[in-house]
Parts: sequence; structure tokens; C-alpha cells
Amino acid sequence: MPDMTTDSADTVPPRWTPSRDEDAALVAGRGRFLDDLDPLPGTLVAAVVRSTRPHARLVSVDLSRARAHPGVAAVIGPEEVRAALRPFPLSTGAAMPYLPTGVDKVRFVGEPIAVVVATDRYVAEDAAELVEVDYEDLPAVSDARSGLAEDAPLLHDDAGSNVATDRTFSFGAPDDRFAAAAHVVTRRYEFPRYSSVPMECYSVIAHWTEQDGGPFVEAWANFHGPFSMVPVMAGALRLPTSRLRLHVPADIGGSFGIKAGIYPYVVLLALASKHAGTPVRWTEDRVEHLTASSSGADRSMEFSAALDAGGTITALRADLVDNVGAYLRPPEPSTLYRCFGNITGPYRIDAVGIRARAVVTNTMPTGLNRGFGGQQLYFGLERLLDDIAAELGTDAHELRRRNLITSFPHETATGGVYDSGDYLTALDLAMKNADLPELERRRDEARAAGAHYGIGTALVVDPSGTNIGYVGLATPAEERTPGRDKSGSTEHVRMSVDPQGVVTVLLGSVPQGQGHATVARKIAAERLGLPLDQVRSVIDMDTATTPWTVTSGSYSSRFAPLVTSAVVAAADTIATTVRAAASTLLDGADPETLVLDGGEVRAPDGRAVKFRHAAGVVHWDPAALPEGVPARLYAEAEFSPRETRAATADDRINSSLCYGFVAEIVAVRIDPDTLEIEVDRVSSVHDAGTVLDQTLLDGQVYGALVHGLGGAAYEEFTHAPSGQPTAATFLDYLCPTSAEAGFELRTDHVVSPSPLTPLGAKGCGEGSSMSFPVAYANAVADALAPLGVPVTSLPLHGEVLHQLLNHDRKDA
Repeated sequence: MPDMTTDSADTVPPRWTPSRDEDAALVAGRGRFLDDLDPLPGTLVAAVVRSTRPHARLVSVDLSRARAHPGVAAVIGPEEVRAALRPFPLSTGAAMPYLPTGVDKVRFVGEPIAVVVATDRYVAEDAAELVEVDYEDLPAVSDARSGLAEDAPLLHDDAGSNVATDRTFSFGAPDDRFAAAAHVVTRRYEFPRYSSVPMECYSVIAHWTEQDGGPFVEAWANFHGPFSMVPVMAGALRLPTSRLRLHVPADIGGSFGIKAGIYPYVVLLALASKHAGTPVRWTEDRVEHLTASSSGADRSMEFSAALDAGGTITALRADLVDNVGAYLRPPEPSTLYRCFGNITGPYRIDAVGIRARAVVTNTMPTGLNRGFGGQQLYFGLERLLDDIAAELGTDAHELRRRNLITSFPHETATGGVYDSGDYLTALDLAMKNADLPELERRRDEARAAGAHYGIGTALVVDPSGTNIGYVGLATPAEERTPGRDKSGSTEHVRMSVDPQGVVTVLLGSVPQGQGHATVARKIAAERLGLPLDQVRSVIDMDTATTPWTVTSGSYSSRFAPLVTSAVVAAADTIATTVRAAASTLLDGADPETLVLDGGEVRAPDGRAVKFRHAAGVVHWDPAALPEGVPARLYAEAEFSPRETRAATADDRINSSLCYGFVAEIVAVRIDPDTLEIEVDRVSSVHDAGTVLDQTLLDGQVYGALVHGLGGAAYEEFTHAPSGQPTAATFLDYLCPTSAEAGFELRTDHVVSPSPLTPLGAKGCGEGSSMSFPVAYANAVADALAPLGVPVTSLPLHGEVLHQLLNHDRKDA
């Protein structure tokens, strides 16, 4: 980093101070990404041979020419995979086995078929072109509704259907409510398949060795949430989890959920390493990533609302059909169930009917994508609210206000327990900050001039601290194995104090840029009464040494409610020992009366000792400690809230620990000639409980907004009728840039602390990625309302509007 001081005595600019602990190394080019690491000597390089067909039988795969190529150490294909690996364990009992390569068939373009290991990537790629694959082409299907058809091509013959899971739920007698309703509004909506493309693609280093009389796999991967996948990977490798050691680098160039899907490559590269007899590394290129990594699930859905004569929603029905791609790859069908507890959003609806289906198609498998489950849910729910308002001839804000939850805690029909909130205040603040009368004036003026201007609103409940027990809902209660329920939101933290009183916080939360180290350091310093320079945070994810459970990781907005709570618990344990040690230096003062502040331990009478001196007693004079006080300035703490239990026998579940709130208003202008959509203003109000770091919270809000903008207006994985992907490069898969995100943004916050976390914090990393797409769609629908054009899907841009308007004219 350049020196920002100057020789001039008159003008001395301030030295730059990073606002996050993570920033200095990154801006100075000292980041530690996986490509920067070379942990093992003699590592060779792999290239992956991929299917060019969306659906075909593998008649033969000839590896002989590739194996004979100079510089090639090993080539593995379907036979090696079939012989060595078990299919990955699935969340349901569907007969749809999933291996890291196709073995009998290929089921999507880009599916791995073989791996070539060579001296460098150039040799590996050249040899990969020598692998000869003989295909027998089969009919393909690329969307969920087509996959449901009786005559649809079967992806997995033994399954007898393309439906991987199909469950029906009923809570609070919705049929009776619909029968008695004054109004029933039903609509069908489509949410697109898109990703949140990270700067850094997938990367793996794997090493298979024989240790202590058996196989041992050590791997490095830029894997943002590895822990739940460790048993999955170990099972596929036919190893106990103790024989698989996984490292995650300190820096990951973005994930947004997408890198949860890297685990098949960890297993595949481990097998390649076994055959090569050396460590093997592989880094995905951008075309591979766009065709064969992971994406969010596209959803086809039908929502119905029953209303009384006054416009109160008395019941809700949701028919959700997710396209999960070629395989129900873990953690799917998470997208269907992650928001189960908050499926009614912020509204008082106590009767709910749900049908949830996951359908396999000849497309890339799906998984997590920022806001997963919530993006899809709220597009349907909040579009429905606007469509209800239009049908009833009432104001969309007034309809929402009439149905909002106003008292907390609130238990939903499906079992979610909203811990705190003030939804009306947040909505009022969003409307005030948007200057709604001014936006309405702009809309009136535009319409008078023959132009199009619209205002859209979305209100969403933002779940955080996910309870992994929701995955159990994919299995009927009577089929769940007794005593083997899944539940929990557990996180671990390790903290220690050295002889000089410097505190180290070890995290295993595997961040991808969210600032976890910064916040953990700040909380530990505040809790222990220390200056920041006396505390350091370390991100060191190693399954052999970092404390973890299968729920650990950086996903579903877990850090703020869960990891920070474990930091508090660890700091409090340390503080208890430090106070006891300080009492020996303060003539036996009662430890309970001592206060940690300003780097000191102070007694009520004003006497004080340095924190580091008290810590020194534990290290240097442990015999002086009071009886029963451990000579240990080391704490491994966990936070495991009891509120996140397994699903009940009647399928109710509190699917997250905490529930925040977002009120978002979006105004758009549409050029009447080009039909280009311009976002004019966004007002976004978030309630994430206690704000731990305002700068980081704002960064999460801005980032989520841009991710939402991508799915709303630009990003979409599309396919030709043949099943071939048609968005495999950035020429066709469009991502928003700073130019597209240059709209006027007004953000604000309401703070309703959670009673379930020590600091009152909730998650904040996903909110606008769930709310912006539907608020944008509602704004476009409002702009086009005079033309009678329905808005039922995303993305929305000029070309889509052109098609909608032309279709409307043809129908007329």
C-alpha cells in the first residue's frame, strides 16, 4: 500500500485506515485465495471432459488416446467412478442416484464424464480433447412444467417419474376458508433460474494417500459452507469422516451460496489423485462455471388467496414446482423448504395449504443462491398482493397494512416464530423516505405525456440463523427414522489469551467477504473491555482443527445471530477467569464486583490492574488462583438455541431462529419508444435487530440490492428447445455493473432487537435479494397497468416488454 503521507508541512492528508480488518491485505494484493496456495510439492493439474449433450446414453468412453498422450499421469472416467464411489446420499428416497460424473447417461450439457491429470493445464486440455465419447442421444426436457408431463422423457429410469419429491401440507383448514371466502384471487407466476456469479470460480486441490493403514484424503477447496457436506463427501468416498480433512482458504472471491455446490469436484479430484499417485489441482474456467457449477432453482408457482369482504386474507394456497436440474443434489430440496416457517410473509394468515414439488430436468443442478427460497417465495406472494389490490380496486399499501402482523412474538400457521418486529413503522418509513406523493406525481405526469412510470412495493420477512431441520420436511413424518431427526443452528468459536494479554478469536464461519473477522474482533474487544489493537481475529477453516458441527458455515445469514452469540459466550468465559485472576492482585477483591474496561480490571473502590497483568497470573502464577478457578485462558464456546427444533409430527417447524424485515419501494421509468426500463428511485428499510456494524450492514444491503437487480432485469439461464444452454458466456448471460446500479437509493433502518440472541442481532445479508426482484416487477406492472399487460415472470427488460406488448396486440 502506498504511503499516503506528504512532505508538505501545510497539507498532511490522513493516513488511510481500513474500515475492515480484511481490507488491507486485499487492496495490497496480499489475499490468500486458493490459486495463491501451493501446499503440496509435486501437484499436477486436471482438466475435466464434459458432456456436449443435454441427454444421452453413454455408449462408450474411450480414454486410451488421452492416456497415451505425453505428460499425462492419469485419466479416469465412468468405469473408475462406478467402481470406487458410492452415489451421494440424498435428502429424499428418490431413485435418482447422483455421482460426480455420468456413468450410464449424461443428463445435462457440461456434466463431467472424465478427468485428465497432467503436468500442466495446457497438456491436460490437449489430452482431454482425445477422449472419445460415443453418445446415443435422447429427448430432453428443460423446464419443470414440461418435466411433469406424462409423456416427458425420463431422466432417471428407475424413478419412474421426473418428480424427485412431492409433498402436500395443510394447516388451519384452508379449504373451509376458501369455501366461505367473499373473494378468491388465483395467479400463476414464474421465477427464473439465475446465479450470482462470483469473481473466483470453483477451485480444488486434492491428495489421496495411505496413512495409518488406510486411505486418507486431504483437500483444499473454496467452499463457503463445507461442514454439512463433509459426511456427504466421506460417504461417497467410502471413508469415515475422520479420514477426510478439508481446508478452506482465508479468502474466497465471492460465493453467494453457489460454492456450496463444489463438493462433487472435491470427491472427483480425490479419486483422480488416487489414480495419479500425486496431489491434483483444478480451477474451473468461466464457461465451465456458467454451464456446470450451480444456480438457484427456477420455480413455477400458483398462489391463491381467500379474502373476506373487508379485504383481509383468511387463507393462502401455494403450489410450488422447483426445477432442480438433472439431480436432486444436496442440499436440495432446500429451496422449497428454507422459508417454510415464514411462507405467509409478514401477514396474519392462519390457514395455509401447500404443495411442494421438485422436478428433475436436463439442466445444470441447482442449489443455494443468495436469498434462496425467499427470492422465489416472495415473487409469488408479493405479486399476488398487488394483483389482489388491482382486482379489489384498493390501494396496494393499504391492503398490505390491513393484513400486517402487529404483535410479537408471532407464530405462523406453519410453525415459524417471528421473534420481534415493527412492520408498520418500517413500511411507513419506507413510504416517507420514498417521498411517495412525489413519485405518484411523476407517474401522473408520465402517463399524461404518453410515457410509462410505475411504483412497486415489497414487504418480506427475512429469515436468519437457519434451522437445518427443515430438510426433514421433504420426507413424510411417518417415513422419518425415529431418533434420527435433524435440527439446529449451532455455531462454535474458539478464543484464547496469550501471556501479554492479546486475545485471539478463531472462527470457522468461512466468510466470503462479509467482514466476519472485523465484527468478531469488535465484539470480543467490547465484551472484554479491551482496545481493538489487543484483539485479533483469525479465519482458519480446517475440519481437523477448527471446532465445527454439521450446521456450521456461512449460509442463510447465520453469522450475526449465531456466530456472534458464540463469540459472546467465549468472551464471557474468558472474562470470568480474568476477573478471578485480577482479584489476586487486588487483595482478594470479589471477582463478581470487578469490571473490565479500557484494558484494565477495576474494583468498585477505583483500584485497577491491567488486563494483561491479570492474564499473566494465569500463565505465570497459576497456583495463586482462587480454588476452583481453572488455569486456562482458552474457551471453546457454542451457541445452540433450543428454539430451532426438528419438524413436528404434523410438519410444523420454526425454520429459522430469527426473522428480520424489509420494506422496499421501487420506482421505474419505461421509455415508450425503446421500452428500456430505468430504475428511478429505491427506498429500502431494513430491520436486522441490533446493528453490529453500520458500514458492513449497509454493504450487505447494497450488495443484495444489486444481486436482486441481476435476477430482476438481466441474469437468466436460458435453453434452446433441444436442451442446449444458450447463456454460457457473458455475451449472453448479462450481469449488472455499477452503471446499471446508478439509481437513487435511500436506505434506512428500524431496530427491533431479537430476544433470542445475546446482542439482539439478526441476519442482514439476503433481504434485498429477496425483496427487490418482486418490488421491481410490481413497479413495471404498475407502469404497464394502463395497457392491461400482465406481469407474471422475470427478468423484465426492453426485449421482454416488446414481446409482451406484441403478444397483447396479437391477442387483441
